Amino acid sequence: MLESFLKFLELGLYHIVSFSSYDHILFVVLLALPYVFKDWKRLLILISVFTLGHTLSLLLGVFNIVNLNVNVTEWLIPITIFFAALFNIFSPRKPADNRSYLILGIVMFFGLIHGLGFANAFKALVNANENTFLSVVEFAIGIEIGQLIIVFCVLFISFIFQNIFRFSTRDWVMVSSAIILGLMLPLIIQSPLFS
Repeated sequence: MLESFLKFLELGLYHIVSFSSYDHILFVVLLALPYVFKDWKRLLILISVFTLGHTLSLLLGVFNIVNLNVNVTEWLIPITIFFAALFNIFSPRKPADNRSYLILGIVMFFGLIHGLGFANAFKALVNANENTFLSVVEFAIGIEIGQLIIVFCVLFISFIFQNIFRFSTRDWVMVSSAIILGLMLPLIIQSPLFS
């Protein structure tokens, strides 16, 4: 049992912090960019809502309740990152108010899309003697830990750029988001969905 827990915890952690899945890293970076350390509670809510959406869709995909074409999800994931970057560019002065159910709903919806992208691969990771539901929950804990590591890194780097190098918050968020937006454009345009 402990071995299974550690296996899926580690898989979830590396699913987020691995550069092979940099799309998750970029999405979490975009969520964290407008925040500073004192906003950690608001940011934790956003990150957890994303994890909840990711976990729900992973469960739906693993149990064959929802099945979306892989090419569609592989196209939708960079679209979510693109729109998150646009949001930061056009509202860079203040972080999204977590009391807004619209913002929380959008973040959860984006989490649903990201989770569907991994459902097929996850099925292959679960052995016959492992509980699928429990494995998804353990995986989600790893994802949450990985996202918290990324959030801490973003907050720390933001602190350095804004307090030591004297970037304004507005410039820091806009420039960083624009770079990420630029990285997503080729993935959107060259998607296998359009091949």
